[in-house]
Amino acid sequence: MTVEDPLLDRFVEFDELAICDEESIRRPPVRSRNITESFGHAIAGLRYTLATQRNARVHLAAAVAAFLVSVALGLSPVELAIVGLAVAVVVFAELLNTVVEAVVDLSCVEIHPLARVAKDVAAGAVLWSAICSVIIGVLILGPYVLRLFG
Repeated sequence: MTVEDPLLDRFVEFDELAICDEESIRRPPVRSRNITESFGHAIAGLRYTLATQRNARVHLAAAVAAFLVSVALGLSPVELAIVGLAVAVVVFAELLNTVVEAVVDLSCVEIHPLARVAKDVAAGAVLWSAICSVIIGVLILGPYVLRLFG
């Protein structure tokens, strides 16, 4: 089954899009020598995201605030876990969005319609996860806040 897509119609031949020459494709991937080095790379990725992505900093601040409010309100361990999971999904989406943006920027010399689609969809995933996280927060924290002020 073939799907008609006007964006794909503008796509050029694969050979013209190649971002690596044959020599670099055949080179073995660079791997960390030990677990300490692996964690160092992971921490560098987190630091890069927080240093370069404003929305990641906003989400991190919201996550810390949500956690502090959750602890202050005396949420049960299960409720804390649900709030924590919702926050983790938003941060994870933000990290993946950063990956998509970096890869698209690396691979595209000119702005291509599919590059815009990739970036927009990744940003949409962050937005969707943030909206769902807020809904979860309201459902879990709402009754506690109402009891406190009601």
